[in-house]
Amino acid sequence: MRSVDVLIIGGGPAGLAAAIAARKNGAEVLLLEREARLGGILKQCIHDGFGLVRYGEKLSGPEYAGRFIDEFRALEIEALTLTFVTRIEKKQEGFLITAVNREGLEQIHTKALILATGCRERTAKQVSIHGTRPAGVFTAGTAQHFTNLLGLLPTKRCVILGSGDIGLIMARRLTLEGAEVLGVYEAKPTPSGLTRNLHQCLHDFNIPLHLSHTVTRVFGQDRLSAVEIMQVDEGMNPIPGTAQRVECDALILSVGLIPENELAEGLGVVIDPKTKGPLCDAGLMTSVPGVFSCGNALHVNDLVDYVSQSGETAGQNAARYDPHREQMLIPVTAGEGLLYAVPQRLDLQSDNSAVTLYFRSRENLGRCRLVITADGREIFTRNYPFLRPPEMERLTLDLSDRGLTAETEIKLEIEVMPDA
Repeated sequence: MRSVDVLIIGGGPAGLAAAIAARKNGAEVLLLEREARLGGILKQCIHDGFGLVRYGEKLSGPEYAGRFIDEFRALEIEALTLTFVTRIEKKQEGFLITAVNREGLEQIHTKALILATGCRERTAKQVSIHGTRPAGVFTAGTAQHFTNLLGLLPTKRCVILGSGDIGLIMARRLTLEGAEVLGVYEAKPTPSGLTRNLHQCLHDFNIPLHLSHTVTRVFGQDRLSAVEIMQVDEGMNPIPGTAQRVECDALILSVGLIPENELAEGLGVVIDPKTKGPLCDAGLMTSVPGVFSCGNALHVNDLVDYVSQSGETAGQNAARYDPHREQMLIPVTAGEGLLYAVPQRLDLQSDNSAVTLYFRSRENLGRCRLVITADGREIFTRNYPFLRPPEMERLTLDLSDRGLTAETEIKLEIEVMPDA
């Protein structure tokens, strides 16, 4: 049985960044990846738009991943691909990971563990679509895999349910490949994707977006032949008498992402019901000491640049992890106007001179102000011209000199400002 300082599960952008950061901080690192190649979902994201924050240029997904993979290899970090983790056990001094691959069963001991397991797509079952079970119902990621990696066109005439970014990007991609995208249908009254994708993927290609509409039924035996679409009310309940049948050969679902945290839950990591990811501190350590989380496993990000940044944070702190150091945790809560805030805790025993906070607004807002308080005492404010739930906000603060104590509670709130 071998032993390492830091073991990382997941070889996508978060896992690669975590491995590089941990190695640069002196740790012996091993990365486990269940697919045959490193890069995660970026392998099939051939569109541009990656790296704008980090590199100041527009890269495709494979180009962005390639830069990290080159550095990963230059640092001679070991990776085991086609490797599946079957069990994680908490030991007195670290963790025992059992993994299986073509070589057989292997057990690895690690002092610190980083979960960079990404997220998965919601399926038709999870959004309660009734009807038969014909071929032709795909998640947007599956359609992307067929088109970009396998060179197969999964549809000639399709409907897209949900206005998430992958669905918008696939609307454009399928149109460019000659398929007819009849429309994008969104149950909410506002779009779920980034503004730039709404313009570049739908408006520029004259693809209609239907808000407050959803698919309620699918038709077909061997292959999908049609879907039933209905308008929904404010509670997103179908409105009787609004049903229309749309003939198509595929339904593509872009109805949300869920952080992949089965391994974390098996270790007893506390999950935040708002983010569906682990509760963590500013160093991205979870409620289980020595277990770190990053990327889309922690919370769903809009930009891969932020995924890489969280991976670096987790990697640095995992490499420096001392199981004998005591913590002094205080809560960080999302208050009025916010959907969630990450991290959810702050360790006063750590260096808090550069704490990165991520948050999303609960609804579309015009001019507003973020207010951060410590026990009701205002410690930071920032004005925003607008906030949208699909667009995550990020800021880095120095909280080391704010007079925080073990009894302090930090709270983030949004105040709507009157129109000028």
